Amino acid sequence: MLGYMGVIAGQADESRSPEEERRAAFERGMKALNRRMYTVAGMRDLLTETGFAEAAVEGAIADLAGFEVLDDAKYAIAYAHDKRELGGWGAQRIAETLRRKGVGAAEIEAALAGDTRDDQLSRALELLRRRNRDIGDEAARARELAFLVRRGYELELAYEAVRHYEKQ
Repeated sequence: MLGYMGVIAGQADESRSPEEERRAAFERGMKALNRRMYTVAGMRDLLTETGFAEAAVEGAIADLAGFEVLDDAKYAIAYAHDKRELGGWGAQRIAETLRRKGVGAAEIEAALAGDTRDDQLSRALELLRRRNRDIGDEAARARELAFLVRRGYELELAYEAVRHYEKQ
């Protein structure tokens, strides 16, 4: 697809000026952001892999951030909400995944701040109810405990959820 100045968008072109290269990288970033959210690190990887020069990538990232369309804090909040509500993930798994995606500790902490222990316990219990498994023996309880821990719930919270579920 032709982009800025008739050059194929997303391809490095040594005949472009640094400003044209930055603009092309910006356009490629906007096109990607129209499809889904990205972290700053994810956008950097995308633009670098597309072949843009480092200066153009960093300039485009600064421009995208300046327009507030590329924001790790907003990404972390949206990601945490989706994974909690749609995937039933616990705080540990969300935090670890966000760290791997290059999101900073402060942004992760802010994204997880509103998620209370009671909220997490309720979600863990709901996951167990949906699975609707009999946990009458020790092996079954251990399987459900392991399931919740894999989902990112702290061991103590997962244990408490299994105990509550067993009493129901």
